[in-house]
Amino acid sequence: MTDQTRRQPDPIPVTLLTGFLGAGKTTLLNRLLSDPDLKDTAVLINEFGEIGLDHLLVQHFDDATVLLASGCLCCTVRGDLVEGLEHLLRRMDNGVIPPFRRVVIETTGLADPAPVLHVLMMHPYLVMRFRLDGVVTVIDAVNGLSTLDAHPEAVKQAAIADRIVLTKTDLLDTPERQGAFAAMNARLDRLAPGAARLDAAQGEATAAALLDAGLYNPANKIPDVERWLNAEAVEAAEAAQRGHSQHGSAHDANRHDDRIRAFTVATEAAVPAAALDMFLELVRGMHGDKLLRLKGIVRLVEDPARPVVLHGVQHVLHPPSQLPGWPDDDRRTRLVMIVRDVEPAVIRRLFDAFMGLPAPDQPDGAALTDNPLAPATMRR
Repeated sequence: MTDQTRRQPDPIPVTLLTGFLGAGKTTLLNRLLSDPDLKDTAVLINEFGEIGLDHLLVQHFDDATVLLASGCLCCTVRGDLVEGLEHLLRRMDNGVIPPFRRVVIETTGLADPAPVLHVLMMHPYLVMRFRLDGVVTVIDAVNGLSTLDAHPEAVKQAAIADRIVLTKTDLLDTPERQGAFAAMNARLDRLAPGAARLDAAQGEATAAALLDAGLYNPANKIPDVERWLNAEAVEAAEAAQRGHSQHGSAHDANRHDDRIRAFTVATEAAVPAAALDMFLELVRGMHGDKLLRLKGIVRLVEDPARPVVLHGVQHVLHPPSQLPGWPDDDRRTRLVMIVRDVEPAVIRRLFDAFMGLPAPDQPDGAALTDNPLAPATMRR
């Protein structure tokens, strides 16, 4: 057997489609399934009864799998997601179903997306066969504001999104609805500043716009760190938030999204691998459930020419990958974090401590040597 035949196939990109009850996920998915860009896609949905696919069906493989006219495979997932994904892979590898080149998973409206992301990041076999491409969250423009107020699940779905699809904008036909929509967008500016927003009614929510949201640019397969991190948008939102706070804008501590912060940690200095490992372990150990999402690119002291890419959800960190080189001239370490009930300053002080950087109100070296969370060998 040659090395070529033994070569593991490239991981298949997976898009997670989420959104609260009534937001319009089913309508969006039904539209996407006729898009040529979704050809050779496997779509996992909860129940066929929730989506009108009859006009698209051309062939039944079994009770759970059908082939659509677009070339998509559409499957039900009634139980364990791991079992469903493994079943798809076995049938593709054995030639029972046509090959697919991407997967779209639709969650239920009340679902917390994190467990699905954990599966894609932790399962020892699936992590070799699949890679998370992005999270698409659907939000109802008419009822979105009240949904964010009433349901923490909806807030989390929005906060971890790479793309946000706004539905029912064509129904904003009264001043009251328009005002609520403007207020919702203002909250999304702070809650999910790194997520591109697309208007479904304006035809913006195409497969091309929603898919390929991961690290690699689909056009040239080269890493596009700026697009993936979108750290500039997060930094701008954080600066605006500081401006509001300085002008005395009050926040409702009981409002779900006021407990969530998106921010960046960046440094020009190369990071020692051991310090990075300890920082990540401590953050996950102390704030794991509150770390909704982490994306980052790191310049290591030990290998500064080959950056390390980080991606985590809560306490689960995807196995880090190392790029063959820097894709652009920006060689800073940049971490984009979304947290709940944690002040960004706490994380930043911890990072500075492991980097040996002084805090703004401490003399040089004090941030590390006096910090009780720093490694014992580095403290006084």
